[in-house]
Amino acid sequence: MTPPPFFPGGLQGRESGPMNKTILIVDDEESICQTLAGILVDEGYETIAAASGEEALRVVEEEMPSLVLLDIWLPGMDGIEVLNAIKAGHPQIQVIMMSGHGTIETAVKATKLGAFDFIEKPLSLEKVILAVNHALALAGLEEENILLKQKVSHEYELTGASPLIQELKEMIGIVAPTNAWILIMGENGTGKELVARSIHRQSRRAQKPFIEVNCAAIPEDLIESELFGHERGSFTGATAKKRGKFDLANEGTIFLDEVADMSLKAQAKVLRILQEKKFERVGGNRLIPTDVRVLAATNKDLEKEMEAGRFRQDLFYRLNVIPLRIPPLRDRKEDIPPLVDRFLKDFAFKENESEKRITDEAISVLTGHNWLGNVRELKNIIERLVIMTPTAVISKSDIPLLFEERKMSKVAPEWDIAADSFRGAKQDFERQYILRKLREFEGNISRTAEAIGLERSHLHKKIKGYGLEVKGD
Repeated sequence: MTPPPFFPGGLQGRESGPMNKTILIVDDEESICQTLAGILVDEGYETIAAASGEEALRVVEEEMPSLVLLDIWLPGMDGIEVLNAIKAGHPQIQVIMMSGHGTIETAVKATKLGAFDFIEKPLSLEKVILAVNHALALAGLEEENILLKQKVSHEYELTGASPLIQELKEMIGIVAPTNAWILIMGENGTGKELVARSIHRQSRRAQKPFIEVNCAAIPEDLIESELFGHERGSFTGATAKKRGKFDLANEGTIFLDEVADMSLKAQAKVLRILQEKKFERVGGNRLIPTDVRVLAATNKDLEKEMEAGRFRQDLFYRLNVIPLRIPPLRDRKEDIPPLVDRFLKDFAFKENESEKRITDEAISVLTGHNWLGNVRELKNIIERLVIMTPTAVISKSDIPLLFEERKMSKVAPEWDIAADSFRGAKQDFERQYILRKLREFEGNISRTAEAIGLERSHLHKKIKGYGLEVKGD
């Protein structure tokens, strides 16, 4: 066989300079190795050469190349055997096969074993470069996918080693693989959604949809459309058919967050679909079957809500198959240091900046706080510390200012009420009360409405009516 023309550049080793990817060339013809190395170095790649299959496998173990250009006809082990061995031990390594005597059967066999491409000799150097670029681009995407999966997995892990959190993790490990419905209870900011996603990720439905429904955020007149979908023309504004949350979650998991904030009418409709496992879209007349696992969460005492007539008993017993209670942060303060460490790492990664450190004295201050907003409040404080601290180390002196506003909020407020009538005084009080609460929650209307027990839309109307300026939300 006539070797292809020689290109300058020669055979390059790992000392040839900084390159972004390493390519192993496996061929018993030195001229081919030299030619390929020359053009690949010119393209910005680093190359290594091996003259036999056995040598190639040693290089793979020592150097972990990103890509292998592998000849089929080799002394000793042939290329198919080498391909099989590489893919068995390192499936992430891309392999491009080369042969001057290739057949369709050989190419098909190589592809089935995991080869990215099959190139015939004499080699077209343009085709080699194209195949190499495509293979490495695919390798980059696969690596990025792995990193994203690891990141997502990390995001849904419960941080901490306290007895309470370990017990919760064990419970999740037991119930997650089942199809049991679970009621997650805990204060605001404890991580109820995190627990729900962790259950879904460890379940047999992990590859199916996880659909979250914030029951507190959906207006009562729209909840049927949101949950069950609607047909075109079923009501004013319904210009197209829409799939509802239960439809989208089919074969997966639906998470009913703040389930106690649904109206009794909406609760009845949800109960019906949970019992019958079928639903109709708004404006439709066809029953649509659904297979969903239900996870529900609330920060309210549902037994008190039932006594007050605000929550249906039959829905409670339907949802409360397995209750999970998330402990507040004040009951597991030993988890604060690892949580702080995780948040510092997360913010550094998100902002692509160097990770800041925090002193032991600063950790002691944080551990001594009661954290009424739980993990969410701690996370927000750490983010503010990262942003506001000019140095690379967060010290004890950086923290007190962050708690000053909270301390002041505990002092009895002095209301400036100048109205003569009871109605006017009531309006003055309401205006000042809403303004103070908005400041307390940094202008976040949703959180303020939740804290003071008003519907979000109702609070919006009052803010507009009193002419209050809101920053945030």
